[in-house]
Amino acid sequence: MSPDMAVDIKSALQEQARELGLDALGVAPIEPPLRREYYLKWIADGRHGDMGWMERNNERRLHPANILPEARSIICAGVNYWQPEPPRRGRIAKYALGGDYHKAVLKKLKRLCDYLRENHGGAQRPYVDTGPVLEKPISVQAGLGWQGKSTILLNPTHGTWLFLGVIFTTLELEPDAPPPERCGTCTRCIDACPTGAIHAPFQLDARRCISYLTIEHKGAIPHEFRAAIGDRLYGCDECLDVCPWNKWAQLTREAKFAPRAYPDLREMLGWDEDTFNETLAGTPMRRTGLSRWKRNICVVLGNTGTAADRPALERAAADPDPLVAEHAQWAVCRLNSRTGAPRPHTPQGPAGPVF
Repeated sequence: MSPDMAVDIKSALQEQARELGLDALGVAPIEPPLRREYYLKWIADGRHGDMGWMERNNERRLHPANILPEARSIICAGVNYWQPEPPRRGRIAKYALGGDYHKAVLKKLKRLCDYLRENHGGAQRPYVDTGPVLEKPISVQAGLGWQGKSTILLNPTHGTWLFLGVIFTTLELEPDAPPPERCGTCTRCIDACPTGAIHAPFQLDARRCISYLTIEHKGAIPHEFRAAIGDRLYGCDECLDVCPWNKWAQLTREAKFAPRAYPDLREMLGWDEDTFNETLAGTPMRRTGLSRWKRNICVVLGNTGTAADRPALERAAADPDPLVAEHAQWAVCRLNSRTGAPRPHTPQGPAGPVF
């Protein structure tokens, strides 16, 4: 393909992307620099927690050319998802306020693939967190932004609020230039982390991260982090919210990301499996499962609940699910401690009282 033709395709691609609701688009080379040694050491140090899939398929994850051997370029796209969170008990990370972004973004990428195939040929394969792809560093090489000290991608226009997706294509397109890193001496994301998960610039320990603990972690939340979780029911935006680049953040254009309404925490703590699945269908939160959902509710009510929540927590403390029961028992003790209520019994954890 001639350079002029590649430029023409990119120009048409940019226009088509805007029409599809994609807010950022760029092209990375098929073998971009990916800080491979950093990633392998991060895994070796166990900082990925129990996200075992991050240990697998690294021959493709760290060498994108192996994902689709005939590919010649990687198209990177971003969809802005910023919007204010509605007032309610139990904060939900902005990315999960509405419908599942995987489906919404993948649908746009598939339509972009159709456009490319029908108008310019080639073969395309899209991914939105569905394969062994390091979207953030690849998107840096595509010019979509730079990775901040929190490791989140920062876009000059949309700040930290971009869902990322990639398309591997056999078309040879001119790569975009990665932008310079513009965090300077700012450490707001590091300073704001409630659990010290970002312990140095570009050093994130998932095992301490509230997003990991409330979403990915399958077991009991370590006692040392429960109080710091505060009222965060699902995920955490703390390091994103404080970033100065978000002063230019714009309201998302995607209607599917609009916040959904949910019952109060007290009511949700009494949900059965069917109610959980029906209410959270089509959202990212459903993948946590009912057990972890109730676990998170117990922690939030322990930290922020009132005496009116005590009966619901005491019922949950008798739940046949040991994960729910233990967190509910902890929540009752913490609630009693905060409100000055008598504590006839104090369950002991591995390091003493559980509150």
